[in-house]
Amino acid sequence: MAEIKLKETTKRLGDAPLGKLLLSLSLPGIASMTTLALYNIIDTFWVARLGYQAIAALTVVMPYHVLVIAIGEGTGIGVSALASRRFGEGNIEATNHVAGQIFPLAVMLGSILLTIVVFFSHTILTICGATPDIMDYATQYLVIIGFGAPFLIFSTTASNLLRGSGDAIRPMAFMIIASVLNIILDPLMIFGIGPFPEMGVRGAALATTISIACSAGLCFFYIVAHKSTYRIKLAQLRLNLPILRDIYRVGFPAMIMETTESITFALFIYVISAFGSLAIAAAGLAIRICDLAFMPMFGVAEGLLPIVGFNFGAKLWDRVWRAIKLASIGLALTMGVATVILVIFTPQAVGVFSDDPELMTLAVPAMRITLSSLVIVGPTILFGTAFQGLSMGKEALAIALIRQFLFFVPLLLLLPRIWGLNGVWLAWPSSDALSFIVAGLWLFRVYKLQQQKSL
Repeated sequence: MAEIKLKETTKRLGDAPLGKLLLSLSLPGIASMTTLALYNIIDTFWVARLGYQAIAALTVVMPYHVLVIAIGEGTGIGVSALASRRFGEGNIEATNHVAGQIFPLAVMLGSILLTIVVFFSHTILTICGATPDIMDYATQYLVIIGFGAPFLIFSTTASNLLRGSGDAIRPMAFMIIASVLNIILDPLMIFGIGPFPEMGVRGAALATTISIACSAGLCFFYIVAHKSTYRIKLAQLRLNLPILRDIYRVGFPAMIMETTESITFALFIYVISAFGSLAIAAAGLAIRICDLAFMPMFGVAEGLLPIVGFNFGAKLWDRVWRAIKLASIGLALTMGVATVILVIFTPQAVGVFSDDPELMTLAVPAMRITLSSLVIVGPTILFGTAFQGLSMGKEALAIALIRQFLFFVPLLLLLPRIWGLNGVWLAWPSSDALSFIVAGLWLFRVYKLQQQKSL
């Protein structure tokens, strides 16, 4: 049965037309990530009714949320890359053993993150730049969100596991269901509509936690009920050190890569906090809206990863490079169109959340400057995905560290001294441009070396 399932859902990674395959694998990821971005926007819309301090409070919690996602995504990328590689090698038993590792990993990692939040919430928020006027709101939100960490890690790793088998539809469906539930619960729990008590910021956090648990539950049922490609046995749920080593050979660099995003984002908010909580709220609005354009990039990356991993395992090199090229060019063109549309309608987009003239004055230029590098951010993300799929996790990590600590952090500390708050916003596109050059040249070098080796 497993071999039949492999032929139906996974074999296409190595022989289906690339354009159609990329679309079929990317569109579900784009849909689910866009739904997530829409949830974040709607969440911010309702929270904004409580005042700009509430928006700022959610913004300073974002580095922790990014950290949890980083750990889940890093683990998930390692699992997906290894599973798709084992599929490409035709080793079904080894693939199931890889899949079994996500259950104990989610419990262990999620429990650690929850414990940190419960005992060190004030310290975390201080590091993230929370100002005194938003500390109470931020603490309420962070502690409740912390209880969703185990569910978020499992949902993220399980979704990547399913994509590793070529199944992009179910992760999309589970994400959409959870996001819709979140959207419904937000106003009910924030304002106390119907049977729900009025909980304010706590209500927003609880709605998010419930929706994350729903997504995790759907993934759990789909895998253990043998509805996916995987057939996991009880013995395969034990942590296996050799398999963990293979998972984190790719996954750990990816995790560190994502974790640097959390660290530098915390530094970003900390620098902004010097300009006050209104500036933090403006950054939060700009980031939430820009996510509408950024999230589809990760959907395409999720679609590209199993293609690269499978064809790398099958040693179909020409197909590997054609997939990377096609995805990068297509994403760059799409992001170019998105940039034009969002830049034109930036004031209207910000105005949906608040008509505060001071907030508008800060948020509009923040959003426009942040959007200016969209065209090159997409391909840069795919270059990193290509390294991950080629089991070159160290190279992907090196590029991420160069971007964050060699480019972004120095620019973040230097540019505000020249241009004030606008200098903070400019640090993003400036570091993006430099990273695009480094990552592109590095991947091209790998391509040339592989071509020489083949000859």
